Amino acid sequence: MPQAQPAPAGLGELVALLLGGLIALIIIAYSIRVVREYERAVVFRLGRVVGVKGPGLIIVVPFIDRVTVIDLRIHTVDVPRQRIITKDNVEVSVDAVVYYRVQDPLKAVLTVRNYNVAVTLLSQTVLRDVIGKSELDDLLSRREELNKELQRILDELTDPWGIKVTAVTLKEVVLPEGMVRAMARQAEAERWRRAKIIEAEGERQAAKILEEAAQTYERHPAALRLRELQALIEVAKEKNTVVFYPITLGAEAASLAALGLEAGRRARERREEG
Repeated sequence: MPQAQPAPAGLGELVALLLGGLIALIIIAYSIRVVREYERAVVFRLGRVVGVKGPGLIIVVPFIDRVTVIDLRIHTVDVPRQRIITKDNVEVSVDAVVYYRVQDPLKAVLTVRNYNVAVTLLSQTVLRDVIGKSELDDLLSRREELNKELQRILDELTDPWGIKVTAVTLKEVVLPEGMVRAMARQAEAERWRRAKIIEAEGERQAAKILEEAAQTYERHPAALRLRELQALIEVAKEKNTVVFYPITLGAEAASLAALGLEAGRRARERREEG
């Protein structure tokens, strides 16, 4: 029987070379990592921290180093709606939004297991504590101050985790239906009170002006008489109106009559001259 020919030595070397090249490519692929500008890589070597690397191209030891990539951009946490009783015993439902970013990647990895979940749960607790110590009027009118207070407390509590809380915003405050109706009635009563005050102030100013006018007429009776005649002229302008007005024949009436005759005489002289 013919015996099988052994494989040429060159073919075995070629296969070994290709296999070695493939292994080298795999090692290089696992050794080179690209970290984006907004990311940082925390490298562990055999369980110990090597350091924080990036951004850009980094080299790690394959199968020995473990890399945890941390995003440094601002994260958003939507705090679920919480039912809270305020300081003045009013039940409200409040939700909020928390904005934070990782300031120290090493602390964020070593100190807390899942910082996103931790920030969410901590935000719920702090929200209930702060709103529970506030009255309803403060919750409705001092929203900005409460936001700053929540941010300050959360920032202090998350600082050991390497987290920086940049902002906290209360989204919506939901009141019970009965409280909404009571507040509407209160607002309506307040508007009526202001209207009454404005009306009374107008009456006071009008009375003061009338008092000054009465004093002026008292010092000048002729002015009061002329004002009466002017009022009669204004009334006489109305159509189908008959006005009966008593005329007193005294010194005042004689003076007015003389003034009228003098005015008529001067008018006739001007016409004659013209």
